[in-house]
Amino acid sequence: MQNKGLIKLFALLFGLVSIYQLSYTFITSKIESDAETFAASKIPSVEEDYVSKREVLEARYLDSIGKNPILGFTSYEEAKTKELNKGLDLKGGINVTLQISVKDILKGLAANTKNPIFNKALADADAASKNSDDTYLNLFFEAFENIKGDAKLANPDIFANKGLSDEINFQMTDDEVKPVIRRKIDESVVSAFEVLRERIDGFGVTQPNIQREGNSGRIVVELPGARDIARARDLLSSTAQLEFWETYEPGNQNLINFFIQANNELKDIVVSEEEDIVKEESEIDSLLSDVAQDSLDLATERNPLFEKLQLNGPGFAIGIAAIKDTAEIGGWLRMPEIRRLLPAEVQFTKFLWERPSKGSEVAALFALKSNRDNIPRMSGDVVSDARDQFDQFNRPAVGMDMNVKGAKEWEKLTSEANLNNTGIAIVLDNKVYTAPGVTTVGGISGGSSEITGTFTVNETKDIANVLRAGKLPASAEIIDSFVVGPS
Repeated sequence: MQNKGLIKLFALLFGLVSIYQLSYTFITSKIESDAETFAASKIPSVEEDYVSKREVLEARYLDSIGKNPILGFTSYEEAKTKELNKGLDLKGGINVTLQISVKDILKGLAANTKNPIFNKALADADAASKNSDDTYLNLFFEAFENIKGDAKLANPDIFANKGLSDEINFQMTDDEVKPVIRRKIDESVVSAFEVLRERIDGFGVTQPNIQREGNSGRIVVELPGARDIARARDLLSSTAQLEFWETYEPGNQNLINFFIQANNELKDIVVSEEEDIVKEESEIDSLLSDVAQDSLDLATERNPLFEKLQLNGPGFAIGIAAIKDTAEIGGWLRMPEIRRLLPAEVQFTKFLWERPSKGSEVAALFALKSNRDNIPRMSGDVVSDARDQFDQFNRPAVGMDMNVKGAKEWEKLTSEANLNNTGIAIVLDNKVYTAPGVTTVGGISGGSSEITGTFTVNETKDIANVLRAGKLPASAEIIDSFVVGPS
């Protein structure tokens, strides 16, 4: 009888403790539901970008009552830290699997070498990885072994370079080099893991889960309660490669002459390509020969580049084109026979497209002052802080503060831009977000800057988040992503 009494007592105590613990979950669920109802009552679904606006209003609502006492023993902020971890099974959300590019890391460790054996081994590892469960690094080592001849991993133009000189010298054998490379790869994946963790912490979901899958370079992320899978994919896969480049002055004659010559050169290239098509069509059906000849005559009269690209774009842009044509134009501008036409004064010019505004059908092309090594004037490494804010026109923007070194370089760069009547292109992941001119004589001191554009509030939050967390050491490819419904 005494045992039964003890069992009942323990059961009662266990029940009371469970109710106490669950009360935090009930409290947070009720308050968050009230926040959703409040936001929905203020922002109708017919309003543009209503989802993002509601999320902002919900966050403000929760922040405003976060410390208010509830039931005399807790607050929303405290309850949030003690609520039940529902996870994807109970709450639903987004599951994303990323593959950190070991190939990118290897190329970086080898200082982007042009060594043909190294690059052939990478290509062979790419091919082998499609039909193998082995790690990319093992496949690379195997491919290198098969084709190396007299070469070795410790060649000065492979891994025995200046960057790894403290750990690898040219006298080491491949077996001695491999453990060093394995450790470097692991360190880079761990670095990527920590960067992703910091980004996720700023995403706005509670109790996210992130874990590595062995030594494969794969990272699995679970975001309970999240629903915007496109936003999650952008946040996680962005390399956050922030760069600052100087543009050329509007109407630069060297660039205009280049585009005229490029257009003329492309006439012959396009005609040559269409001649090949004509031959193929003639072999298939000789009845089409007249039509094919007409198309050839038309191609000769065309201006391939200027039909798709309008020179003298807005601001410091060199031109403007339909988004559907940007890939083809970019391909033309990367052709060696076209690049050779650049005058000596602008021979290292870097062409990048803007990040087009939402719903736009056109994009501006920028010509940036580059150099032989393709290194920007400044990079995101100088950014000490970033935050989402609103610009002078009350539009969502991203504010940035720079460290002491960055502030000095920023003042110098903006001073030159003011003197030369050029712009400063702020580039994130090879897209120009903004390219303002500088009106301040002597440059902008203090090391503060702003990224403006046609952003939503969520976009500025995410950009600021990835800039604070830092860039990934290698590209991250999303190999799987899906939304999980609550069970």
